[in-house]
Amino acid sequence: MFESLSDQIQDVLKGLRSEGRITEAHVDRSLREIRIALLEADVNFRVAKDFIARIRSQALGEKVLRSLTPGQQVIKIVRDELIKLLGGRSSPLDLGQV
Repeated sequence: MFESLSDQIQDVLKGLRSEGRITEAHVDRSLREIRIALLEADVNFRVAKDFIARIRSQALGEKVLRSLTPGQQVIKIVRDELIKLLGGRSSPLDLGQV
């Protein structure tokens, strides 16, 4: 499931990398595809909706850094929000209680 979700999100973001300038339409189309991928992966619709809303507000309000292209900036925002969604930090697996 995670591999399929990862592949779908990578495909969406790959399309953004090729754009020289990101428009609101590009962001909306990409976020729609990400939302569909999340829902197909059985992510709760409220979680997916909140996740997409956070990305959209940041992507459309973000000042693009000089060293990054707009596509790279959106990719960074998606990555940062995925990290927050998944807990924000790593923790070791305790395999002794399996």
